[in-house]
Amino acid sequence: MNPLSRRSCLQRIAAATVTLAAVCGAPAFAADAYPTKPVTLVVGFAPGGSGDILARLMGEALGKALGQPVIVDNRPGAGATIATSFVAAAPADGQTLLFVTSGFPGSTALYPKLNYDTVKSFAPVAKVGASPVVVVVPAGSPFKDFKGLLDAARKSPGKLNYSAGGGGATTTSLAAEFLKHDAKVDMQMIPYKGSGPALTALLSGEVDLGFDIPSSALPHIQSGKLRALAVTTAKRSAVLPDVPTVAELAVKGFEVTGWFGILAPAATPAATLDRLNKEVNAALAQPAVQERLRSLGVEPAGGTRAQFKELIGTETQRYGDAIRRLGLRPE
Repeated sequence: MNPLSRRSCLQRIAAATVTLAAVCGAPAFAADAYPTKPVTLVVGFAPGGSGDILARLMGEALGKALGQPVIVDNRPGAGATIATSFVAAAPADGQTLLFVTSGFPGSTALYPKLNYDTVKSFAPVAKVGASPVVVVVPAGSPFKDFKGLLDAARKSPGKLNYSAGGGGATTTSLAAEFLKHDAKVDMQMIPYKGSGPALTALLSGEVDLGFDIPSSALPHIQSGKLRALAVTTAKRSAVLPDVPTVAELAVKGFEVTGWFGILAPAATPAATLDRLNKEVNAALAQPAVQERLRSLGVEPAGGTRAQFKELIGTETQRYGDAIRRLGLRPE
């Protein structure tokens, strides 16, 4: 082969190689490039509450792994549906994510005219953790135990009022509704835009009792400003081992377990979702993150996207049935 022919052949091979790389390598390059700018993690509750605290913890860990800051954006109101609607309509590029609590699956049943569907409008990223709901009263409350509280509620129906951060289809508000139904008591909910404002109201004596997640209520319990009367999980909480369960004290078989997770808009590319799932699981495997979560009363979770999707589907059915059965309406 003469030098000219050899050079021409090499040029054709090089051109073909570049073309093949451009066609076959583009998706991998795009996935590797994510994220190209700071990621926004939207929370449907006010700062200071359990969802906000955990979102900031995960946002910090995710930001380090992704190489871009994760900015927590609080959009409280309407039982977190304002934030959820915002993310449902956001570009499906992985740059806007939603931090949800276990009340999220009930929103479709509670708010029938929403512009999103809890199953179809979102792509699950990962479950972050699970936690009980704790029933708390101010330190100066006359109620020293859970039985005394229920007795007073039955003696004066509708007189006691309570806070449940976020209102609407949130874990805390639904736990309260399930308890009222199963224990046959009548108490009035005072809605707030998250655990932070709800706790402020409880500490000031604006309400008689509260339903909250340990991650936000625990500091006040430990300081003695609040007294924990019961937890809603089947077993006692490791962070509150001396606090009995509702099932032990009043309603056999009663169980409401709160959970937290991260979602993305439905059409987000699978490669981006897989990257996010991988980084969330890696963050949850870090001893420092696990220790922090457990100190807040949250058991680290993680797992696959498929497992989280199945949980959301199951809980949407369960909470939807309960909301319709109880005839609940938005506060």
